[in-house]
Amino acid sequence: QVQLVESGGDLVQAGASLRLSCRASGRIFSVGTMGWYRQAPGKQRELVATITTSPDYADSVKGRFTISRDNAKNTVYLQMNSLKPEDTAVYFCYATVRSSALLSRGDIFWGQGTQVTVSS
Repeated sequence: QVQLVESGGDLVQAGASLRLSCRASGRIFSVGTMGWYRQAPGKQRELVATITTSPDYADSVKGRFTISRDNAKNTVYLQMNSLKPEDTAVYFCYATVRSSALLSRGDIFWGQGTQVTVSS
């Protein structure tokens, strides 16, 4: 089995920065795409950023958020700058993981979520 553990969520004021981390562990042969979604109260989960070899961002966070990964640690990061109250949400990381070389494609695993609250 594969586990994703997130950390870094907090309560901050508008304009502050936070760095989220998400590490995958367990039965891992290789990790493909990693990324972050978020879900605000009463809203659908939305894609924030993804990274395989290059990053991709939602328009709402471009220029403020930076996604990166450390392949040696199976970890993905989300550096969030210039935070706004509308960034308040539970942030979930995900990873596409091949658990064996015998598998031709990976399965998607999710973290448990970390709360980010931005006060005005």
